Amino acid sequence: MYEAEYRFALQNAGFDGFRVLLFQQNDGIKAASGEAGLKFTVDFGMGMLNALNLGDVMNDLAYQIRPYEVHRGETDRVFQETMDNLCGMLRQRKIGDLMETSPAWVSNFLRKKPGLKKWSCALSKVREHLYGKQYLDAMDACRESLDKIEIDRTKIKPIVKITGEFWASITEGDGNFHMFEFLEREGAQVLMEPIATWVAYMMHQVKANGENRKAIDAPYRNPAWWDLGKRFKNEMKYRQKWLGLTVGEAMWTHFYHRVVARMGGITHKLVPQKELAELAHPFYHQLARGGEGHLEVGKNVYYTVNHLCHMVLALKPFGCMPSSQSDGVQSAVINKFKDMIFLPVETSGEGEVNAHSRVQMALGEAKAKAKAEFEVALKSTGKRLEDIKDYVAEHAELRRPFYHVPHRPGIAGTAAQFILHVSDLMNAKPRRVAQAKVA
Repeated sequence: MYEAEYRFALQNAGFDGFRVLLFQQNDGIKAASGEAGLKFTVDFGMGMLNALNLGDVMNDLAYQIRPYEVHRGETDRVFQETMDNLCGMLRQRKIGDLMETSPAWVSNFLRKKPGLKKWSCALSKVREHLYGKQYLDAMDACRESLDKIEIDRTKIKPIVKITGEFWASITEGDGNFHMFEFLEREGAQVLMEPIATWVAYMMHQVKANGENRKAIDAPYRNPAWWDLGKRFKNEMKYRQKWLGLTVGEAMWTHFYHRVVARMGGITHKLVPQKELAELAHPFYHQLARGGEGHLEVGKNVYYTVNHLCHMVLALKPFGCMPSSQSDGVQSAVINKFKDMIFLPVETSGEGEVNAHSRVQMALGEAKAKAKAEFEVALKSTGKRLEDIKDYVAEHAELRRPFYHVPHRPGIAGTAAQFILHVSDLMNAKPRRVAQAKVA
């Protein structure tokens, strides 16, 4: 649809036949001529993989650290510096060719084996992109810079999970009324969705569709039960595709989580797509196509039942039909999960003020929910908040972003999780002192 509109506009402007490149999630980049619109090389592909993963993790880190920073504006300043360094590394790093960096006898041998040379050079570049010293050192330097930011996790912040239409739920700007910035000004912690989830979703959908079309796409239709040869060929065709997608899913998840671990290990991991599909299935069939499919419903249920947020906010442009379908289904979801706070917002012509007003009303409930959760957690420790803060003041590591606070099931808030953990540390201190005296 968009392609036809662009071509029509070009034709009316006097540029009939102007080359139009399509960049589609299912087909890549193509031109009307049938030729590739962009040359896809090993360097380009691996560089794009690293850029996507680093961008996702850095975005998540910024939204986790900024609400709790002690010195206002420090997170944005350090974040900009580290992003400039990472971008510079990705842009300027040089990946040497295996033929130039290997010993002479290896180069001479590979020149005689063109096929082996091609694969060896490609694998060498992949290894350097993923495990090269420049790449790993840049991540380490970024983590060390961010870890110098002082934070206070005792601030009570409701966690708002963002879902909805792909662009509106990821891009911060006029298109979604600068909603993430608004939420942080209102005292919330924003829980973003990485682009990596969308890529994992597309692979999972292809895999699910392949299983559903297994009999239709088989080389031999309805072979007799005794014709084992044809039945084996049918199964092998399906299994080859299934194996490729399964390996692809595992590799995609591995490399994303590898960046998460290298960058401090506090950012959120990818939610298994199978689990999201199973949670959404009673309300929204996973093979129903269009937009984000079952993801909006699945995420809403997942983050609510696992107590990972206080509120779910679904953002979408005005008239987005797939998201409107999901919103209709969400009414049944809310009826089943009574404590769920879910709000869909369309960035329509009604304006920014009205959208922010609706979010403020729902956010008030989320704040009350987070405060009640915090008070219950504090009461369970048997300690005063002042005593906990004094203990934190005496231990600098507790004020660092990459200090790992264990997650406790049934508790969503960062502050509630933190005071329970600090209380455990305070309770363990007398025992350590007593053991030292006995020794």
